[in-house]
Amino acid sequence: MRKNNIDVEHASAPVPDATRARGSLPAVQYEGFEPSPYDEDDNRADVYQDQVDVAPPAAPIFQLGEVQCPLSAPLVSLVVSSDSLYMGLANNLIIEIELSRAEQFIRIQIPRKPNEFSIYKLFLDPSGRHLLVTSMQGENWYFYRGWKKPKQLKGFKMVIESVAWNKAALLSSSHSTSTREMLIGARNGTIYEAVLDAEEDFFKSQERYLQPVFTLPERHPVTGLKFDMFPPLDPKEALVLVTTPTRIYQFVGILDRRSDEPGRVFSTIFAKYRETAPKIVELPGNIDYSELHVYGPNADQAYSLPKIVAWMNAAGIYHGTLAFDTRTDDLIDGAQLLPYPTIVSSPSLSPTRKNDGVNNVPVSMALTEFHFLLLYRDRVLGISNLNEQLAYEELLPLKPNEQVRGLTSDPVRKTYWVYTDQAIWEIGVSNEHRDVWKIYLEQGKFDAALQYANSASQRDQIMSAQAKAYFNDGRYFQAAQCYAQCSVPFEEVTLKFLDAGERDALRSYLISRLERTRKTDLSQRMMLATWLVEFYLSKCNELDDLVASESVSQDVDNLLAERAILEDDLRHFFETYKANLDPRTVYELIQGHGRTDMYLHYATVIGDFERVVEHWVMEEEWTKAIDVINRQASQLYYRFAPVLMRQAPKETVDSWLRQRALDPLRLVPALLRLQHAPRDPLSPNHAVRYLNHVIFEQGNTSPTIHNLMITFYASTPLSSSASASTSTSQNHPEDDGPLLRFLSTAPSDPLTGKPYYDLDYALRLCKQGGRTQPCVHIYSKMGLWENSVDLALEKGDLELAKINADMPEDDDQLRKKLWLKIAKYVVQDKQDIKMAMRFLENTELLKIEDILPFFPDFVVIDDFKEEICTALEGYSAHIDALKAEMDEATKNAEAIRQDIAALQKRFVTLDAHERCSSCALPLMARQFYVFPCHHTFHADCLIGLTKEFLPAHALRRILALQTELMKTSHTTGIDRSAIANPSLITGAGAGAPGRQPASQRTLLSTNLAGGGRSGGAANGFGRSVLSAGDRLRDLISPDALANLVTAPAGWIPGIGLGSGGGGGGGATKRDAGEKDAEKAERMRRELEDVLAANCPMCESVVAGLDKPFVQPGEVDASWDL
Repeated sequence: MRKNNIDVEHASAPVPDATRARGSLPAVQYEGFEPSPYDEDDNRADVYQDQVDVAPPAAPIFQLGEVQCPLSAPLVSLVVSSDSLYMGLANNLIIEIELSRAEQFIRIQIPRKPNEFSIYKLFLDPSGRHLLVTSMQGENWYFYRGWKKPKQLKGFKMVIESVAWNKAALLSSSHSTSTREMLIGARNGTIYEAVLDAEEDFFKSQERYLQPVFTLPERHPVTGLKFDMFPPLDPKEALVLVTTPTRIYQFVGILDRRSDEPGRVFSTIFAKYRETAPKIVELPGNIDYSELHVYGPNADQAYSLPKIVAWMNAAGIYHGTLAFDTRTDDLIDGAQLLPYPTIVSSPSLSPTRKNDGVNNVPVSMALTEFHFLLLYRDRVLGISNLNEQLAYEELLPLKPNEQVRGLTSDPVRKTYWVYTDQAIWEIGVSNEHRDVWKIYLEQGKFDAALQYANSASQRDQIMSAQAKAYFNDGRYFQAAQCYAQCSVPFEEVTLKFLDAGERDALRSYLISRLERTRKTDLSQRMMLATWLVEFYLSKCNELDDLVASESVSQDVDNLLAERAILEDDLRHFFETYKANLDPRTVYELIQGHGRTDMYLHYATVIGDFERVVEHWVMEEEWTKAIDVINRQASQLYYRFAPVLMRQAPKETVDSWLRQRALDPLRLVPALLRLQHAPRDPLSPNHAVRYLNHVIFEQGNTSPTIHNLMITFYASTPLSSSASASTSTSQNHPEDDGPLLRFLSTAPSDPLTGKPYYDLDYALRLCKQGGRTQPCVHIYSKMGLWENSVDLALEKGDLELAKINADMPEDDDQLRKKLWLKIAKYVVQDKQDIKMAMRFLENTELLKIEDILPFFPDFVVIDDFKEEICTALEGYSAHIDALKAEMDEATKNAEAIRQDIAALQKRFVTLDAHERCSSCALPLMARQFYVFPCHHTFHADCLIGLTKEFLPAHALRRILALQTELMKTSHTTGIDRSAIANPSLITGAGAGAPGRQPASQRTLLSTNLAGGGRSGGAANGFGRSVLSAGDRLRDLISPDALANLVTAPAGWIPGIGLGSGGGGGGGATKRDAGEKDAEKAERMRRELEDVLAANCPMCESVVAGLDKPFVQPGEVDASWDL
């Protein structure tokens, strides 16, 4: 099936290449085709463009398109619903077409011969699933979509003229096979209630229910039948519309839902009309057919109700709206009769049809949203249901002897179809709303016209007409709003309102125009906004005058309310359009009208807080000025701080405390204003309160702030009664409390431990103010303890002097010296012996004998005899304690000597093959040492190991002993290599063949550097010794020390190896030699004690616990895999 669209407007299209064939022409400038000066997003751009450019041709309302569909026989009836199309042909063939798959045809043959059965009408339900095929013989067939062939309804023995389907039930369930309750109108005037079900049931036929419910009294054919249940979601009532060729009936009643079985729903509705007549409208005519149509905007929804009803009859189109919420039996509201237009017959019609008397009556009709589509024998007309004017007309391209059959519509998809016995056309609804706005505009229905306006020019025309209508009716505010939305010139509108004296409406118009003006039009926006400010201020003054003149009238409350609303509007206007106002101009306007409240509000809105604060300062409204400052940035705090601090110190400081971002240094000038200002002694110093907060709460460390705090404390008068001449000589400790508390609790620098304030500056201020205690405290902070005690004594404050005397806790000598100063002051200046005695009880540093020199010579001893006796008894007890300690020490020394003697007798048994723990050579080869841990070392090996971990002072002592012993050795001139009897050396072996060569017994530091085997034990430990002792270690010679330590007494000069010359000279020499021998033996023993005090092997292990096994730079391959 193919469609050929026909241009219903019959407008001839231009030839595409016509202009090209003429050749090129010079460019012509046409006036009025300039580009729009407005942006694309501006509404006025559309208006301008529509006024300048040529409007393109509007799309037609309807378009008639032929459907190419071959027909095997004349077409008798056609129905469409939910995109399902069924055609009934004269040869009893039913053709089903799914419009979504128009190329597929399904043919259903009625098994009857044309002379036995002829199709009369087809009826299709809204879902497109159930089809009724009726005939003039009274035989009816039923077809369900998906069946192969139809089934005869044997119980339906009537000629069916109309069917009312249950739209809600059929559209709400797409899988149900039942038609649910439906009404059937017969030719004999009887209305039947029936139910069909396509479900296959062996015991039941498709005719589940059929029952006549009403018979029209005149028994005319029921040409139209519709019903709707309402409310849609909970149906309780139903409206049934029934039409005959001359009458329309309305049946309204309550549904019968007592039975769960389908059917028997409408019996109660029609039952009450058996005795009473329903609502009837009769329009006589001379035709035997009529049509009933309803239209709803949401007909595709199951539970929607129709909105418009139209009945085509001989007299015209009876139409109205359905009001389901009415309580009467007449639900057709605003019913009107539209007579048919006069039709001039087409020349293509046959003479017989031209002379047909009923040519003026349409063959069929259809109902759209805004039009009645009327089908005549040669044309299609569209009449607007809004103004009843002809809006569309198109002739049908009929063939000779082609007969028009009818006009049908798809109520769900809203498609419309015209069919003859030979062809089918579809009426496409393409632009039905095209002229709706104009019709509503002519009728004065501006809101409805705006709803259907499609362009800016249309909206502009509507708004202009509406504005004029409002203005003429005296509805000036509504007119102002409409004028602001249309293209009527600004000057014309403003003059209109000014001439009418409607300044309030003009203000509304200006506000609307300002809202619609582009933000880039700065000049226009500024002029409009400034003019509006003038309007607002004038209106406020006008209301003020009215309030003053009608102070005794009852309208004062209304005027006050109106003024309050207007002032709120002006405030909101300032907030909204502050960017479009010039501050200087607005200030002048407001001041000219004397509106101080608006002056302050506008300044606040634009952030000009400085002007607001200046105003309140001039008015001496200090609290309000502070409130304004609190709402802005911190700059105004500094500017107005001096005056506010002087006039309202408490409130000013309270506002400062809430602003942690303030810089206290910039507030110092304002704070200094309070230093010499007269102040109530009972009121607190608010400058001090702020400085306390800054220092202790905010942790400010600026020396300026700390010094300022001391300035306030030190400059406070000492007492209200003290005169200036005596203020420096009198003490007022009760007035020094705040200053002392600050000096003692002020934070200090954690790095230096000193306070942040300047001690010299504080001392100078306190001296000038005669504040003794603070001066003493500052002296103690500076570490000048003697000065602090002297000053305290100078002022006669003994307790303060005592406190400061105890402060240097780490220096007992200084404390004693300070206490002696105090004691001297008590004894000599106070001359109070008893106080001096009590004074000794306060300290343990002084005794009675310390203060006795301070007493004068004539003092009687009886005054402190008791104290002297007590001191002597204490000394006696102390002497006894010392004696007991000395006896205990003597006993301990004797015990130690006995232990030492026992240790000298201790011995260790060694194997003859024992080896040195350091060099691994036979131990007996030369002098050796054995330790309790059973480590054994040669003497030189022991010295080499020991010197690596000894501290520097021990190394220095060893060097001193080595030097002394070596001096003694060199003075004798003995050649140690010539000694022939080494067996005299105590503890040495019998010979020395195993002794190392001289090249191998060099300094231990050299051996360690070479990585010798003997240096392994001390290697790790030696690196841990500080490099400061490396030179001392290099100066120690292990071989030389070994010889010196182990040398027999006779080898040292003057010890048993000298000649035995007699005489006194020999005795003297022997005495000197014995003394030298004793001295050398003593040094040798001391040297031996230092070297052999601990086992070097064990000591190196303990000292090297935190050292790595392999030192950096060493290569140890013993762990390699």
